[in-house]
Order: sequence, then structure tokens, then C-alpha cells
Amino acid sequence: NASGMHDGVRCIPFKLRGDASQLTHYCSRTFEKAVWSAHAVYEACEAAQLNPDVIIGHSGFGTTVFLQELYRCPIVNLFEYYYHAHHSDLDFRPDFPPPAIFRLRAHARNAMILLDLQTCTAGYAPSAWQKSLFPKEYASKLEVIPDGIDTELWKRRPVPRRIGSEVIDDDVRIVTYVARGLEAYRGFDIFVRVANRIAQEMRNVLFVVVGSDRVCYGNDLSHIKTKTFREHVIQMEQPDLTRFRFLGALPKPQLANLLSMSDLHLYVTVPFVLSWSLLNALACECTVLASDVAPVREVVEHGRTGLLGDFFDVEGLADQAIRVLRDPMEYRELGQAGCALIEREYSLDKAVPQFLSMIEKVKRSERALTSRKFL
Repeated sequence: NASGMHDGVRCIPFKLRGDASQLTHYCSRTFEKAVWSAHAVYEACEAAQLNPDVIIGHSGFGTTVFLQELYRCPIVNLFEYYYHAHHSDLDFRPDFPPPAIFRLRAHARNAMILLDLQTCTAGYAPSAWQKSLFPKEYASKLEVIPDGIDTELWKRRPVPRRIGSEVIDDDVRIVTYVARGLEAYRGFDIFVRVANRIAQEMRNVLFVVVGSDRVCYGNDLSHIKTKTFREHVIQMEQPDLTRFRFLGALPKPQLANLLSMSDLHLYVTVPFVLSWSLLNALACECTVLASDVAPVREVVEHGRTGLLGDFFDVEGLADQAIRVLRDPMEYRELGQAGCALIEREYSLDKAVPQFLSMIEKVKRSERALTSRKFL
């Protein structure tokens, strides 16, 4: 919303003149909101009298789809996710079945994404798995370019074993869990069950949880009676809360420090957009134990860059975790290999040249003869 120059970038706000409402069909609300956004961006760009060489946007939000009427220049979109009603994140957990309307909405949510696929010059997805979700007829338009990890920030560094003002004894093992929201999509309940099992076997383990007490994805709240999913899980699993530290959302430098102390990082997820937290943990040389699902397997190779376990197999996950926590140094090579992978394939040093190369390629394409308004 802030106009003017920010870090050398000219920012132009746009204002929505409308939005989806309760009268809008539930399945088309995402599209309705995106159309209002598309029109607002169109009006703001027209008023600013821009002359772009290339347009870059995020698919699904409608920010670029109308700009083809203003400019004859390439349009490049980030394609993050294509929704599927079956055999996907939506129905991965039978214990949290989606209502029928959610399945219908999954189809409709792709409406603006499909428009973006049709109208863009080129696009990219952050992983091969994410690209594979999109219709095959558009595959030639999409490249795989990772978001890019800042390995100057996300790296293991010597830090005092302290969480806030609390000093952690050297013989205490630290297990970390990070998610934007503490929810079923990111397996918070599975994590707590695994933690309970570990706590039964080992007295010297501290479980440190980073994330907001909210549900970002999924329909958890329709299946529970408590206000938040975290409350539901604690009520159901009755963990010893003296063994847990809930830190909420952390600034990036503090999170990097915490990951540098981690003896084991648990990443539990349904097959969905891969979390930056996994890549950050690998960059910080964490020994990672993660769900054995397709997007994770693209990064974590069992026994080489981390450990994998079945999402629902609490006992199996706990057994692997206990083996690591009994002798963390024996598994340090996994974290080191994971860090090397991030530097080699997922760092900004890798991603930025790929991205710039794509931009130069589309600028040279036939659609990019000139960058001017239509007459």
C-alpha cells in the first residue's frame, strides 16, 4: 500500500473497488476476488503510464491477466500450485475429510490460474513436483526454478544454547518443528504424538515449536470443538508441556539461530507446497526427519540428505527420531549433505541466474518485439 521508492523500487499501490461477498457462490469467490484485483492493477498501471520491458507476477491472484490489454511485452508468472479434488493435499488425511463443497471449489480455484497459463509468455514453478500438478498441455510454458535460499542468512553458526533467557544444558537434545500455522496440513498433531513417544523414552529432550497458533490451510476447525488446532491437539494428546517451548513466529535471524542449535528437525506435511522451513533447516545443517511424500522426496533422499518416514506412522517416526537423539553426531553427515544440496541446487546463487536467464529468453521471444501500449 505504500507508494514511492522503497529500497530502490518504485511502488505503485492499487485499490480494489469491490470484492467477493457472502452472496458470491462459495466456489467462485477466489475468482471474483482475483478479477477485482486484476482490474485494480490494470487501472493503477494505466494511470502510472508505465512502459515495461517485462511483467512478472504471481499466478492465481489476477494481477497480470488484464495487462495484455495495456502492453505488448512478455508476461511471466510464478505458478505455485494447481488444485486437485482427489489424490491430493485435500483428501490425504482421512481423519479430516473435506466437505463436498471443498472438492467442487478445488476445480473452480484453478479458473484464474488457467487464464494466467493461457495468457502468459512463460512461467515457472519452484519444484518439479509442483510443475507436475499443472495440465500437461501447458508443460512447455513452465520451467522449474527454486525460490532461492539466502545461504548467508540460513547457515549453521556457533550460537549460545539459549532460548530467550533460558539456558539449555549441553546434555539436553533439542527437537525443532517449524510451520506457518500449527495445523493438520503440516502435521502438528502427528508431531506432538511423536514427541510424546520420544519423551517416554528419553528424559533429556526439549521440543521447540515455531509457528502461529492458527490454521493457514485445510478445514481443521470444522472438525474440532476448540478455538485453535493447537488447543485441540494438546487436549487430545495431553503432552507434558514442561518439555515444550512454543515460540510463536520468529524473525528470520532468530529462527536461523534456533535451527543452528537443533539436534533433529521434524518436518511433517501432507503433499503440498514445500515449506521454506524445510529448505532453511537443511541449509542450517539440521538432521531432518520428514514425511515420505512426493514434494519432500524431491529434496530429501533417505539416508543421504535426511531421513524419511510415513506421515501416519507415529511409532516409525519416533523410532527414527530416538536413534538420532541418542547419538546426534552419528547423523551429522546427513545435515552436511543437506546443506551442500541447498547450496548446489536451491540457493540464491543458483536460482537468480536461472530466473534472469528465463527473463532474457522471453524478452528475446517473438512476443517481445517491442514494449509499448496498443494503439
